[in-house]
Amino acid sequence: METQTIQNKQNTAKVTERISGSEAIVRCLIAEDTKIIYGYPGGAIMPVYDELYKYQDKIHHVLTRHEQGATHSAQGFARISGKVGVCIATSGPGATNLITGIADAQIDSTPMVCITGQVFSHLLGSDAFQETDIVGISTPVTKWNCQVTKASQIPEAIAKAFYIAKSGRPGPVLVDITKDAQQEMFDFSYEKCTKVRSYFPLPKIDVSSIEAAAKLINAAKKPLVVWGQGVILSEAEEAFKSVIEKAGIPSAWTILGASAIPTSHPLNVGMVGMHGNYAPNVLTNQCDVLIAIGMRFDDRVTGSLNTYAKQAKVIHFEIDPAEVDKNVKTDVAVLGDAKASLELLLPMLNENKHPEWRKEFADLYAIEYEKVIKGDLYPTKEGITMGEVLKEINIQSKGNAAIVSDVGQHQMIACRYAEFNKTKSNITSGGLGTMGFGLPAAIGAKMAAPDREVVSISGDGGYQMTIQELGTIFQQKAAVKIVVLNNDFLGMVRQWQQLFFDKRYASTEMVNPNFVAIAEGYYIKAKKVTKREELAGAVAEMMASKEAYFLEVCVEKEGNVFPMIPTGASVSDIRLE
Repeated sequence: METQTIQNKQNTAKVTERISGSEAIVRCLIAEDTKIIYGYPGGAIMPVYDELYKYQDKIHHVLTRHEQGATHSAQGFARISGKVGVCIATSGPGATNLITGIADAQIDSTPMVCITGQVFSHLLGSDAFQETDIVGISTPVTKWNCQVTKASQIPEAIAKAFYIAKSGRPGPVLVDITKDAQQEMFDFSYEKCTKVRSYFPLPKIDVSSIEAAAKLINAAKKPLVVWGQGVILSEAEEAFKSVIEKAGIPSAWTILGASAIPTSHPLNVGMVGMHGNYAPNVLTNQCDVLIAIGMRFDDRVTGSLNTYAKQAKVIHFEIDPAEVDKNVKTDVAVLGDAKASLELLLPMLNENKHPEWRKEFADLYAIEYEKVIKGDLYPTKEGITMGEVLKEINIQSKGNAAIVSDVGQHQMIACRYAEFNKTKSNITSGGLGTMGFGLPAAIGAKMAAPDREVVSISGDGGYQMTIQELGTIFQQKAAVKIVVLNNDFLGMVRQWQQLFFDKRYASTEMVNPNFVAIAEGYYIKAKKVTKREELAGAVAEMMASKEAYFLEVCVEKEGNVFPMIPTGASVSDIRLE
């Protein structure tokens, strides 16, 4: 390794070192304070793995059992830490196996940098062994991507990747690096990126829009806040809490916004959307001012747009201009970072309580409790419900666990009933709805926050999509608590078949393996619960374990998740049974 000094454009000295492109990649990651990366080696990325071997004291590489597992682990890491998750794979199938996780990160605004190896540059376009156009394939599902064919391009590409992934509305970035670029020697230096031409991640806040929003909120008789993950991503939790407490506004959340304020907060009125709580869904169509903060009016939140909050003035706090007026027409759009916007809004608001309006939420909650919640949490029927499993987890965790859920009925139950005292505690696949997300994402979450209790909750279907990541848990000694709610069905699809397809259970019944034996095959302590009287003790034993623990709970086969808004229906047409 040779050190020299060159003059840059500002005529100031810049120290460089003569190193390979592959070493430069590792050095760039270290400069970006990357401590953990998730990946899977292969031919086109082997030079980088050779350098990772030399830098094991600075970067911990986690060998997942599938590249999709690497992306979901990086997502879990990012979601609980607020930092950029990093994953790495080889060319061809290694790169294409990343796509599902990249797409998931894109729609859920998760900062992630993916590095892929590529065939030698002179072979590009020749259908060489394990060659795919991963830049072309990933373009629709990345915030930015690029291909590097020269070692000298590596530092700038990776610096831009980290900046773009984390700034503004976060998202995944992919850098594809040919093998010759990895092997080439060049004069290396690294500078973090602080801006990119024609990229403006933070819209300039228009104070007049905040004044207009404050005027509407102060005049409102029935205001309602719906907040999303933007509150968490901008670290606006305290500002958000101060705003709703000062103005006395009932506030509901999307599934990715959950945990921004404690579940027990008196102004937290529950979840909106297809399986959300009765009161906030119904009263969305009765409020006079709807304040959306860091959410994008997803179709699972709004139901039919033809009837959604038509009576209300709509205020939208949003960092991404593309989301404003995309689905719901706004009366006042406040562009900018949520934390900065809410801090400016706070002194403009009047003190308020809205006791009569808040009583409407309490009255509707009482109806939902009697018709749905009581039966979910305190059942009298024979079969174990998914809700009572969450109740036992709440008792043992005291609301301090991070809950990482897969996708399906168990996800909706976990979002509805998990208790959260801390922010960044509800980690799930929202927009893409990726089955298989839960187990690998829990690995990343636990490694990012080793002092926190991390509980993975999956159904028997999604669990088997990434079940091989039990090997990663065993090898990394990650003390993840794994719960599979087993109803021997693809439960959410079965529920739809029951309600809308006359119980024609086409290809949804599962013939499952011995899950306990599989977990034990990976040297993970495991237990199966089939009776209600066994549940509390088993959950307590799991939560007390200092190591990874697998718990299978056999729940009722045909249990449904209610309330439910059928696809295309109005949010006020929510079914309680």
